[in-house]
Amino acid sequence: MPKRRSFAQRALEPLAAPGLALLVLCAWQVAVPFFGLSEFVLPTPWQIAGRMVSDFPLLLSNGYVTLFEVLAGFACAIAGGVPTALAIFYSRPFERAVYPLLIALQTVPKIVLAPLLVLYMGYGWAPKIFLAFLIAYFPIVISTVVGLQTLEPGMVNLVRSMGASEAQTFWKIRLPAALPSIFGGFKVAIALAVIGAVIGEYVAAERGLGYLQLQANAKFDTTLNFASVVMVSLIGVLLYSAVMFFERRLVYRREAAH
Repeated sequence: MPKRRSFAQRALEPLAAPGLALLVLCAWQVAVPFFGLSEFVLPTPWQIAGRMVSDFPLLLSNGYVTLFEVLAGFACAIAGGVPTALAIFYSRPFERAVYPLLIALQTVPKIVLAPLLVLYMGYGWAPKIFLAFLIAYFPIVISTVVGLQTLEPGMVNLVRSMGASEAQTFWKIRLPAALPSIFGGFKVAIALAVIGAVIGEYVAAERGLGYLQLQANAKFDTTLNFASVVMVSLIGVLLYSAVMFFERRLVYRREAAH
């Protein structure tokens, strides 16, 4: 029987992450002047926050660009990854043909593909979106396949003995059972899509937070560089939280049944 948590534990648990973050920020704020570091070397959190307020329109306009690239790449990864996983699950020849190619593609560092994507796709939206798609595609495929394979054969045999078709088995049994694993892949993929979009902006872009970082580096503006990093982190946290929100809504009934 699991041990019940005390009231203090339940009350303090939500404050653990914000408390740790606040502690790190306070230590950072104190350490910079204590060691005599200049703003060029390492700005304080207060200086970064002030810069984010003063340059908020600049950060926001470039943040919208990065956000669009991430969402477009993530949506394409879902649209391509889930059908690929279904084909792998239902077709053994397709699995044997495609799985080695997926693993080989995953082992290639995506940063080395970025210059080639620019060569073939130009400097517009396409290379950044495609790179976000490419880096988010693999975890969605794998998590969906694993989720579909976790269902016990006895359950499938039971519903089939009751006359259920394969389509009914999929929608009523297989998919609900696979949702926790699928959403686990989505959470990994959305974080990787942010990385992919920013890497694409490093290579070729005229707007975006990655491009803004490069501009800040060229001007030796360390504070603006850190402000861009914070904006990228906020986008990642926002999108991750959105995926968790949908996960709680769609997987709640299955979890509550245990």
